[in-house]
Amino acid sequence: MDSRFNSPAEIASLVSKSGVTKSMLSLPKMILLGLMAGAFIAFGGAASDVAMHGVADVGLARVVAGVIFPVGLMLVVFTGSELFTGNCLMIIPTLEKKIKPVSMIKNLVTVYISNFVGAMIIDLLIFFSGQLNYSNGGLGAFTIKVALAKTTINPATAIVSGILCNILVCLAIVMATGATDAIGKIFGVFFPICAFVVCGFEHCVANMFYIPTGVMAAMNPEYVAKAQELYGITAQQCQNLANLSGCESLLFVTIGNIIGGMVFVGLPLYFAYIRKKKSA
Repeated sequence: MDSRFNSPAEIASLVSKSGVTKSMLSLPKMILLGLMAGAFIAFGGAASDVAMHGVADVGLARVVAGVIFPVGLMLVVFTGSELFTGNCLMIIPTLEKKIKPVSMIKNLVTVYISNFVGAMIIDLLIFFSGQLNYSNGGLGAFTIKVALAKTTINPATAIVSGILCNILVCLAIVMATGATDAIGKIFGVFFPICAFVVCGFEHCVANMFYIPTGVMAAMNPEYVAKAQELYGITAQQCQNLANLSGCESLLFVTIGNIIGGMVFVGLPLYFAYIRKKKSA
């Protein structure tokens, strides 16, 4: 096989080894790497919002966002940052009994919180940078629209969308792990992440950017007025968003992401390439 790409069995083994390494990180390093990943995903979200907010056609707008957003996960991969959704693959070394379930849970909880804080830091910086003033407040209005869509999604839809999203995100991690050169890793990340963005699936860490930024925008009368003008969003809807109504949707998306990463990617890799090898 081409030395620039590992075999599926080798990839599964490398993903497992990566999970073991993650479980051994010191708490300060785990937090720092989690903060970085949250910030990087927020940058991807911010850039895609700027690129797509003026595009009227929904399909074209999603394609534009799909081309831009993957930069967030590329930064995560190349810096070795800790991203909650990708770390769901730690189920593999856990099933191998190379790490204890409590170690996996500790990592996931710590990284989740760190991702949230990292994303929030970028949320605040972007809000106060004046970026939402683009297009005479049109970007601020668009941010409100996006946040409303994410906070009014019903729980079942949020879970299913979260499952589909993290299947693709974890496959992006798998493909990046399979590549042995930088270009291979970039392409390995790009296509699955582009697909999830174009499909409009829900990613909990991305939503840690989209929802808080929309909440802050909903507190600005100029952005609220623009949202009413452009999208027919009511003042009451903006008030509900500003009051954090519907933010519990993040929990349901998170549940879906966990299921997607662990059950639909982690378990198949384990049973196809690792459990079979151990029993052979």
